[in-house]
This record gives sequence, structure tokens and C-alpha cells, in this order.
Amino acid sequence: MELPEGAVSYGRRVSQLAEEHPDHVALVFAAADGHDETFTSRELETRAVAAARVLAAAGVDERSRVAIALPNSPEHVIAALGAWKLGACVVPVRADLPQWERERVLDVAAPRVVVADELGERPVVHREEIADAPPDAAGTDLPDRVPQPAMAVTSGGATGSPKLIVTPAPGAAVPGAAFATSASAFPGGAGHVNLVPGPLYHTNGFAICHSGLFEDQRVVLMESFDAARVVDLVERWRVTLMTMAPTMLLRVARLPGIDDRDLSSIQGIMQGAASCPQWLLRRWIALVGAERVFVAYGSTERVGLTMVRGDEWLVHPGTVGRGVATEIRILDRDGRDLERGEVGEIFLRSEASRVAPTYEYVGADPAPRTADGFTSIGDLGWLDADGYLFIADRRVDMIVTGGANVFPAEVEAAVSELDGIGDVAVIGVPDDEWGRRVVALVEAVAGRAAPSVDDLDAHCRARLAPYKVPREFVIVERLPRTPAGKLNRAALTEEFARR
Repeated sequence: MELPEGAVSYGRRVSQLAEEHPDHVALVFAAADGHDETFTSRELETRAVAAARVLAAAGVDERSRVAIALPNSPEHVIAALGAWKLGACVVPVRADLPQWERERVLDVAAPRVVVADELGERPVVHREEIADAPPDAAGTDLPDRVPQPAMAVTSGGATGSPKLIVTPAPGAAVPGAAFATSASAFPGGAGHVNLVPGPLYHTNGFAICHSGLFEDQRVVLMESFDAARVVDLVERWRVTLMTMAPTMLLRVARLPGIDDRDLSSIQGIMQGAASCPQWLLRRWIALVGAERVFVAYGSTERVGLTMVRGDEWLVHPGTVGRGVATEIRILDRDGRDLERGEVGEIFLRSEASRVAPTYEYVGADPAPRTADGFTSIGDLGWLDADGYLFIADRRVDMIVTGGANVFPAEVEAAVSELDGIGDVAVIGVPDDEWGRRVVALVEAVAGRAAPSVDDLDAHCRARLAPYKVPREFVIVERLPRTPAGKLNRAALTEEFARR
């Protein structure tokens, strides 16, 4: 396997950093109970080697997949590093899945072993075996192996049927190369303090955590997201980088006294994972400055990437940016290119995808692809006259009501702007007259009363076309979002329809 000049395997990179500055605090685990546990570069190396020996004893080698079904924890990180030292492919899996659903996922992933808290019928390495393995500094007899592939992520997608998204790229990288880009790109490289508030089973949390470690950053990993704790950690550790989903950004922005907190260390805050209301981006621009706010659009499949910085976003409000080494096409249902401003399916082609496949599905058919190599992951959007991309919504989430198309993300953005809203989900419920009627499920800010239905209706009518205004507002105690901020709209719709 031929690697780029200067590339270092993931396993070797951990050793390299331990040699360069063994006492540097590389990982901070911010536990939910409020205490922080720190790990130096040397401790990560010795514990990764020890984990590799535990996994090897369980039969793991360079041909294996290792599923890690743990909540955010030091053992999650260390198990992944240990697996990579053996050349194995790491598959992060949600730890809180019901047993039947976990088995469906693992049937597709087919791991050699599962690192988990609970023992089961499959070969399992218990979390305690990773935690209690004696730190091993004698790692020189472990051969330097390059995992290929290094990572695969499980997904239910729009259908709920499990699939594995495999990233074929080898587990090796050239330190610093990813950040040698234009001045408007998200900051990165060595020396940053990178806060990871999301779950490690999600591609964002997992990739950001480990790429941060490999780039010689200090990674602050939260056991679970808590808005108040985020701000405490930013102040305590002088966090410079963080990536958050819109629901996380909303909950932090609505903390009492947030304007008086010290966010001055932040150099880059990235919004990703879902569409973000314009008012919320403007709020963060006011909090930290336009040049420190970024929006990105991409996918686990890595078929393309767009990005925009806050000052550029203010000129094109609502955009997710222009392609970063990525070409964009907007196509209709017949595969024809649409004019600028027309909504259609988004197809991307990155420079990397022109050279080699950037993903492989296990358990599902490949994503739609044009003859010349543009790929869609199912999102709808449009390009403005300057080539900036705007997201409408997921095709599967679009609601057709009375023959008109309603995009939930647009309605949610309008509802969320009302003071007192902590979260909102818009669904299309079967209706004999309209086909689907638009329903907004609304969660109040913690500790506050929810706005009245009349206030919600009046607020939406002032901001939306009449056919887009929800015909029903339902106040809920809590929306069932995953720790990554995702919602299963199909399940929500089905549950609501049964009421």
C-alpha cells in the first residue's frame, strides 16, 4: 500500500506524539458528574498498547473489525487507538440501543469482537479489560500496521434498516496537511484545544476526537452534552475549536447570562449535522464574532464538502457555502440540471471521489450516482447566482400538504425563533383532506413555561406562507433526539398518528 509522502499510520502517530512530548495533556475527559480526568500523550500510548494486547488476545488482527459499543469514555478512545495499532477497522456503535436493535446492527457490521459494558453471545471485550489492562510501554514489538479501512460507521438512514458506511481510506495521515488551505477555512492543526460535545458513535464526534489527537491538539471530550457545562469547559480549558449541532447551539445560546461569559478563546465554532436557523447563526456571530463562526455541509460518505465563514455567510445568509475541492449540481427527478434558484436534489463530486471511492455501503445499495461521478445523499437544495449552496431539507422529510411542498427545516427555523422555545420538530401526519397536515411538536426551554398555541400560531403566520403554518401545535416534555441531535421523523410521525 503506497501512502502519501510524510504519512504516518494512526498507531505510529500515537507513539510519535508520546516520544515528542510525553507529559503533554492530550485528552481531557469531562465526566457528567463535573470532574475532569486527564491523559498525557505517554499515558495514551501506553494504554493503547495495553489495549492492543487485550484485543489481540481476543483474536483481533489487521483483517478484523472491532465494534466499540461504549458511551463516551476514555476506554472508547483507548480501545480505538489499540485496534488501530493492530491494523483493525473500528466501528463505533451506540451503547444504549435495545438488545434486538444492537444485534441487527452487529449482524451487518460483523465485528471480530465487541468492546462493551455487557457480555453477550458475541465475542466481547469488557470495558474493564480495557480500563484495567496494565499500561504497557514496551510497544516496540508491535509492528507498524496501517488499517485499511480504518473506520466504518453504522447508520439507520431514512429507512431504519441498519447499514455500515465504510471509509475505504487507509488509517494514515500527513500531520497538518488537512489545514494547509485558504484563510477562510476552519482553523486547525497543532496546539488547539478542541471540545467534542457529541457522541463518539456519530461520525462527527468520532472523527473530530481522533483527528484532533493525531493533529497534536488537546481534545476535551464530554461524557454527555450539557449546555452549561460546555461554557464552563470553554472557560476552564480555554477551548479554541468546537463543532456542535443546531440543538446544542440553541441550548447554549439560551443559557441565562451567556452574554457575560468568557468565550474569547474560541477561534472556530463549526455548525454541522443539520440545517440551522438563520437567527441562531446571527446570535452566535454576535457572541463570538463573524470570523469565528463556520457552517459546513458534508456526509459520512465523504462525497463532497461545502463550507462558509460567518462574514461570508452574512452576505449570503442561510447558505452552507461553496464547494471545498467539490463540484455541485442540482438535478430534477429526471436527472436534468436545474437553473440557479430552483430546488432539486443535491449531487456532489469531490476531487477525492474522482480518484477512488470515498465510501462503501454494507447492507444497502449505493447512493444515487450520475454517469460522470456526482453522488446524492438525498438532500434537496439550490444554488444562488454566485454558486452558494442552500439546503431545503431531506427528500424523505418533505411534507406534501394539499399538493404543496413544505420543508420541515424552514418551519422549524421559524418556530425556534420564538422566545421560550427549547426545541421543535415538524412532521407531516396523514390527513384525509390534505394528504398530510403539518404538525409542530414543541419543547419549552428548561424551567420555563411553553408559549401558548395562539402565540405560536401568530408567530408563524407572521413569518411563513399560510400553507406552511402548522395546523396543530403540540407541547411535549422532551423531543427524542439522539445525543448527536438527530431525530427519527418517520418514527415520530408513526407514533403521533397512532394517538
